[in-house]
Amino acid sequence: MIDIKVPTVGESISEVTLLKWVKPDGAYVDRDEVIAELESEKATFEVNAEQAGLLKTGANEGDVLKIGDVLARIDESAPKPEKKEEAAPVQQAVVAKKEEATSQTNSAPVTAVANQVKASPVAAAIIAEKGVDPKSITPSGYNGKILKDDVIYALSHPGTTPGIVPFSRNEKKERMSQLRKTISRRLVEAKNTTAMLTTFNEVDMSNIMAIRTKYKDKFKEIHGVGLGFMSFFAKACAFALQEWPSVNAYIDGDNLVYHDYVDISIAVSTPRGLTVPVIRNVESLSMADIEKKVIELANKARDNKLSMEELQGGTFTITNGGVFGSLMSTPIINIPQSAILGMHKIQERPVAINGQVVVKPMMYLAVSYDHRIIDGRESVSFLVRIKELLENPELLLFGKDPVKTLLEV
Repeated sequence: MIDIKVPTVGESISEVTLLKWVKPDGAYVDRDEVIAELESEKATFEVNAEQAGLLKTGANEGDVLKIGDVLARIDESAPKPEKKEEAAPVQQAVVAKKEEATSQTNSAPVTAVANQVKASPVAAAIIAEKGVDPKSITPSGYNGKILKDDVIYALSHPGTTPGIVPFSRNEKKERMSQLRKTISRRLVEAKNTTAMLTTFNEVDMSNIMAIRTKYKDKFKEIHGVGLGFMSFFAKACAFALQEWPSVNAYIDGDNLVYHDYVDISIAVSTPRGLTVPVIRNVESLSMADIEKKVIELANKARDNKLSMEELQGGTFTITNGGVFGSLMSTPIINIPQSAILGMHKIQERPVAINGQVVVKPMMYLAVSYDHRIIDGRESVSFLVRIKELLENPELLLFGKDPVKTLLEV
């Protein structure tokens, strides 16, 4: 009998939460097979069986465990159970027919409908036929998929949410996760320990949107990834941060720590809370490299597969509240960093250009910064530089106007 203990996952981490057992108590597990998922204050990680044998669980899902606590035991002497004989072809055919009959509600392929909402084929057909707003439907399928019954309920109970009794006053109490505790602690610490201030500006997104429209198909064909906004913003930040190094620095005691590289943390919202994985050396990456890394880290974050290394470090953070419809906000600094850029919703607004009122796709930008290290001149100049680079995307090639470079002015 060998003990499977909670592993050390970081210098400052002393406890973790048992999220779930991948293998149940009494199951036979093979060596290196995943048996459980744990959550620390920074990330989730898997625990593997050190030897093959019979699993004896030693904790319940939701328990908080100390580093080094016994998580489970494995009985190496237990014989490996024999595999059951495969079902006969006739039985398999029957099972297949049953699965086919129930696939419409359980395992139908995801179909895209309006607003990029996922729905089963039958649900999508009803939505299209009845003209139902997908936002008014509460999905009950796996991973937020709308099923037929969800659409039918929305049609017969307009303005209500399934499972909510009218005039109910029920309350529910649940324990905060380790990740949520960490988010809470760090946000309060950032507000209480930094001289945080926010400066605003707005950017005309016309040129970037035109570039995306013109080149998105070719870009995806060549690089295998879509051309999003994040690569433009990350590249613009890389240039601006190197021009204004204090925005890319942080305070360490009585010292200021500067960086000749740009590691950008990308805020990603997940069902478990906000995580900020890091893209390393953004100043050296191409647009395609940035887009690939953004997708890789976002997928890992949503699947709880981020490593500790991918969450640590970072010299600057970008957060995009625009994906949720935010028009303007004051983002909170991701300590120990000194600044964070907030992107927001692109909205058509009337603006004055050369004395004429024209409608342009505009986005408000916000930079929250630590005034102890970054002066107002630096923060405002940094944001104005971001605006210049985004409104003139050709400058992102090497950070300067080609004509001015040619004339050395």
